[in-house]
Amino acid sequence: MLLAINPHNPQPRLIKQVVEALRLGAVICYPTDTVYGIGCDIFNQKAVKRIYQIKQRPMKKPFSFICADLKDVSVYAHVSNAGYRVMRKCLPGPYTFVLGATKLVPKIMMTKQKTVGIRVPEQQICMDLVRGLGNPILTTSATPDDLDDSPLINACEVEERYGKQVDWIIDGGPLSYSASSTVVALEEAELKVLRLGKGNLENLGL
Repeated sequence: MLLAINPHNPQPRLIKQVVEALRLGAVICYPTDTVYGIGCDIFNQKAVKRIYQIKQRPMKKPFSFICADLKDVSVYAHVSNAGYRVMRKCLPGPYTFVLGATKLVPKIMMTKQKTVGIRVPEQQICMDLVRGLGNPILTTSATPDDLDDSPLINACEVEERYGKQVDWIIDGGPLSYSASSTVVALEEAELKVLRLGKGNLENLGL
């Protein structure tokens, strides 16, 4: 189902409708501050497995998830004082931080090293969905892993590719072409950039 939501001032009634679907195990496509993504409630293992199938992704390669804010991040990941200072400069924004997972994170969402990738995007629809749901939602680019250089940046493209595989597609308008998020490892003492994307390295102190 295609649902148009105002990206700057999301309609509460429509957000509530999608949140209720997420609670029932829906898989959705939605706009982020980088590209359109695919997601679900991280605590619904059946929905998470559906996204693995949609993306044709090996189970040993976990997906990242979206938190509402830094306080929320600290519930699901171990954040050092130095890491907190870095994240405070960068979030909300187009960064994915790799951190040590807490016991609240489902095993299907973490690596063998017990790390997780966490985002806090600067995109109001994402934030309203996470806050309405009350826990994180999975996030992955709405693009097959072998075509990451061709991101989907409008809902029509997303519907054409995933319309029969997902339950809801949120049309938040066309996105300006951009790279994926910058991925930064913070689980160790040293900050390490794993993937350079849209996020500015200056915010990381690099």
